[in-house]
Amino acid sequence: MTNQKSIAVLPLENLSSDPENEYFSDGMTEEIINALTTIKGLKVTARTSSFAYKNKRKDVRHIGNELGVSLVLEGSIRKSGDKVRITTQLIRTDNGFHIWSENFDRKLNDIFVLQDEISLLVADKIRENYGHLDIKEHLVESPTQNVEAYNLYLKGRYYQLKWNANDFHLAVKYYNQSIEEDRNFALPYFGAGLCYGIMASWKFMPYQEGIQKAKEYLSQGLALNQESHLSHFAKATIELWGKWNFKSGHIHLTKSIAYNPSFTDAEEGLAELYTAIGDFEKAMRHTKRILLINPFSPNHFYTKGNIEYLSGKYDLAINSMRSALKIDPDFSLAIEVIALCYILKQDEKKLEEYLDQSMVENPTACRALFKLMYPDSTFDFDLSNFDLSLVSREELIPWHLYLQVHLGNIGLAFEILEASIAEKSGQIINFQNDPFLSPLRSSDTYQQLIAKVFDPGLLPEVINLGDTESTSRKPLMTSDESDLLLKNLEQSMKVEKLYLDASLSLRTLAEKLDTHANKLSWLVNKQICQNFSDYVNTYRLMEFQKKAVIPENSHLTILGLAYESGFNSKSVFNTFFKKNTGLTPKEWVKEHRK
Repeated sequence: MTNQKSIAVLPLENLSSDPENEYFSDGMTEEIINALTTIKGLKVTARTSSFAYKNKRKDVRHIGNELGVSLVLEGSIRKSGDKVRITTQLIRTDNGFHIWSENFDRKLNDIFVLQDEISLLVADKIRENYGHLDIKEHLVESPTQNVEAYNLYLKGRYYQLKWNANDFHLAVKYYNQSIEEDRNFALPYFGAGLCYGIMASWKFMPYQEGIQKAKEYLSQGLALNQESHLSHFAKATIELWGKWNFKSGHIHLTKSIAYNPSFTDAEEGLAELYTAIGDFEKAMRHTKRILLINPFSPNHFYTKGNIEYLSGKYDLAINSMRSALKIDPDFSLAIEVIALCYILKQDEKKLEEYLDQSMVENPTACRALFKLMYPDSTFDFDLSNFDLSLVSREELIPWHLYLQVHLGNIGLAFEILEASIAEKSGQIINFQNDPFLSPLRSSDTYQQLIAKVFDPGLLPEVINLGDTESTSRKPLMTSDESDLLLKNLEQSMKVEKLYLDASLSLRTLAEKLDTHANKLSWLVNKQICQNFSDYVNTYRLMEFQKKAVIPENSHLTILGLAYESGFNSKSVFNTFFKKNTGLTPKEWVKEHRK
């Protein structure tokens, strides 16, 4: 079932004459997504899934079904010199109706004010049409006064999110240029630190060099700003993957999620942390949540499959890995885990078929491992011709370690495992539940490694996300304040007939009533039990019905009468009328006009 207060912000189309301005349109889209995620109670589709529709023409009704959202924000951006024009449309996904659209022409110096203005207007329209939300006065704060520094930061972010070695280096280049422009701008430090942390973990550069550079950038960024989702995520990346510091990693991941609940990379990190320490139930709970927000992330499907794989649910793991590969056919780790599952299922036929069809990094090592584990099988592989020295220790899957374990070279296997643990090498973080290491588990050495890495004192204190907001939250107003505001509201509608103003919004009405928009929203939704649009349109409908039966108005068209009654959209008028009367306006007028 679709969450009514839910939105996907689709990538703004780059209409600039220079196609290289794509980084700017992508960056603006991401900033609007980030701003909307700060609103509690609003489900915002994460960037990865929104960007799955980049450069694709698809009916918003299909997008709504695929993402489980009620609304889509789409538009375009044109950047020229120091000026920018943004066109936006907010569209319902159940019927394709436009709730709101607007054009914005600004100078680049006003870019953060513009991001804030668009985000607030979108949030207001969601609240007016779908129910109460507490909305802050501002959703976007200016991170720098230097527009060129921000521009360079967006370029760095653009290349970072391409997720390959060459583009990580290019991202760092732009982040450094951004820092040169404004050394007090924290975000490029976090970006560069995260890039180096990932490059070190993924072996795109020497590990110690990358981790050291990451620490340097992050410490400088944290000295400037310790209160952003990126700052805590960058810190968590180093703490969890660089140090296997589960307690500190948990603290920073939780803080990152608190600042940006739709930043699913952070919650994926939390799922990975729980997976490593063997709490599969919590890991899966977080994974299922992020897949609701970000259903087109291959990484999230991999995370789900990895939990299933490590908990022995190999068929489920294969399905999850195939879901990841549907989105990204070149996702190497997903390709590898499917092969591992076929080995563990002892399914030699499907393994052979899969190795013939897929891009497994070392099919020879895979076949050798199968034969070692099941020597009595009919699997066609000659171990006598297998050269173990050709298996690199730098591959994604620790084939070298697995082979030594199942060759019975336990001493050497422990040397490899201990070295990998010391290096904090990638997926070795899951060694506690790795099914291929089961022959080691009865060993004292193995138990000592478990006790050292996963000492209870090193593990996090568990906080369930989403449980921090009390269900007994105090109302925004006292009973007396509520009664007074309700009286003033009814006066404005019944006597002053403010609903006749087609441009009336919740904020403008709140100003006329000398109250805060959050309080008026709460009153209409919680006390009157309507959303703001339905509340105002109810008065407009009654006004139309009064005007429509007056003989003197018989010369006016139905639509003309609707506009005179305060409606400003033919589709909204027709839909609202039929929903409330069961008749079309034409049918109702014919039945009631004498």
